[in-house]
Amino acid sequence: MVALLDKMKEEERQLGTERHSAGQHGVSFGSHRNSSRTTERDWDNGSTASSITSTSMAEYTGPKLFKEPSAKSNKPIIHNAISHCCLAGKVNEAQKNSILEELEKCESNHLMILFRDGGCQFRALYSYFPDTEEIQKLTGTGPKNISKKMIDKLYKYSSDRKQFTVIPAKTVSVSVDALTIHNHLWQVKRPAGPKKNMSGK
Repeated sequence: MVALLDKMKEEERQLGTERHSAGQHGVSFGSHRNSSRTTERDWDNGSTASSITSTSMAEYTGPKLFKEPSAKSNKPIIHNAISHCCLAGKVNEAQKNSILEELEKCESNHLMILFRDGGCQFRALYSYFPDTEEIQKLTGTGPKNISKKMIDKLYKYSSDRKQFTVIPAKTVSVSVDALTIHNHLWQVKRPAGPKKNMSGK
């Protein structure tokens, strides 16, 4: 009987030892899991920071941000207008070649033709600067500069129809290919001649 009780106590002692050991392992495992989660969070944070850096690097365009694209040039349109409309024909060939030569030399992106009136008679070729809205003469007959107050009508050239049409606008822009100025600006004031001596002497 005593031997049986001793055996049961021994088994309980062993069982208690195993539970204690298991409990220790459980704490250790739990600690390991917490450690893993901490590591994962750190990795996520690192990943997030890395992705932000790479994204900002990808979006950075450097000096290009400070360089605006230049306006599309209308040189080909003006070339066609002069060749096929304004100065077409053998009669105007010499003048046409001279104007086209000046056109090719010009570094301006946008050009305008000055007409004498609504009949679209070519008078001069001008450079237009959108930034300052200046219109300066390159070659031909006309004012050295054209201001807003001087402008009468604005025109757009159609390469398909080979003709100019009036634009219902009052403001000059890069969409304008030709213009006219007020008629009185073409009238040259003649210098007054010397006064006649009315004394009769």
